[in-house]
Amino acid sequence: MMTTMTMSDLPLWAEILISLMLVTGGLFVLIGAIGMVRFPDFYMRLHAPTKATTLGVGGVLLASMGYSWQTGHFGAGELLIGPFLFLTAPVSANLLAKAALHLRVPTRAEVPPDIPLD
Repeated sequence: MMTTMTMSDLPLWAEILISLMLVTGGLFVLIGAIGMVRFPDFYMRLHAPTKATTLGVGGVLLASMGYSWQTGHFGAGELLIGPFLFLTAPVSANLLAKAALHLRVPTRAEVPPDIPLD
């Protein structure tokens, strides 16, 4: 019969490190969510979740990998999710921004007169 390890069975240093990664990841996700709500236009709202939330999910993935390794399991899912997230978030943000530029979504930023929009 296989026994499972709980968080309280981990060494203290591992618990502290995993907890710090979870809190840090959660703070980044919270900052990204606040930025998405508070920023005034589409382009600024696009920036907040793609940067901060990517770092937040990365912190949670690192914590999950640390917990898996400490309990004797191999975190293959986290190893696949990480690169997928870090590759797709910037690409999707770029495509959304290009579509918004093509549709001429208004912005509150000042555009210098010598830069054409087309």
